[in-house]
Amino acid sequence: MDIASIGGLILALAGILLGMMFEGGNIMEIVKPTAAMIVVGGTAGAVMLQFPMQIFLAACKDIVKVFLHKSDDGEAIVQQIVSYANIARRSGLVALDAELKNINNPFLKQALMLAVDGTESSEVRKIMQLELDNKSEIEDRIPAVFEAAGGYSPTVGIIGAVLGLIQVMKNLSDIDEVGRGIATAFVATIYGVALANLICLPAAGKLKFRHSEEIMIRQMMLEGVISILEGMNPRMIETKLRTFLLDSKQTEAAIPEVA
Repeated sequence: MDIASIGGLILALAGILLGMMFEGGNIMEIVKPTAAMIVVGGTAGAVMLQFPMQIFLAACKDIVKVFLHKSDDGEAIVQQIVSYANIARRSGLVALDAELKNINNPFLKQALMLAVDGTESSEVRKIMQLELDNKSEIEDRIPAVFEAAGGYSPTVGIIGAVLGLIQVMKNLSDIDEVGRGIATAFVATIYGVALANLICLPAAGKLKFRHSEEIMIRQMMLEGVISILEGMNPRMIETKLRTFLLDSKQTEAAIPEVA
């Protein structure tokens, strides 16, 4: 569970709603299912028009990663690769064939399989880098879906507001109804702006961060396998792989502890 994502969304909604209540507003004034239907339906339709269905569905599935995500344990992966280096150093690369069935990560498993099969290190790098680049290109399209949704939803909200104003114009004879109708019409605009700035655009940023983490871990795996294939000392391999984790550890160290 990503506490930052869940806490950030709750904080944003609480700040907006409490601020409205302190100004004398009522939460029920902005609870309009029809406005939500216009904004969500219109935004989803526009995004589906821009992207292939496969990418759209993948984005809908990946929204879970914003709130629920288990990152790969970089330290555990380093130790796993170092253990493989020790086995290869003692018994040769062929001995790693027995370890393949215990590897859960498909990228690491494929790279190590190529190494065990006797593929040259340069070829292993080319093959796995090609897969890494292709996978990265596909994954980069997912945040683009949410960025597009963040661009469309405010405009769709304005469309909803205009539709509401059209209905208001039919009742100009009743000034009280006109006032209430105008207030209701602008709820769609609120939904559109909120959907963009509280959900879609932050989700795009968080998914970009997730994907960059995954790419870094895969690059670390590839460098580890190449180093094993080239016969590098296990201790040197460990030192080399830890450089991929250096930035994250420095970031954690820079955060002061709360007394």
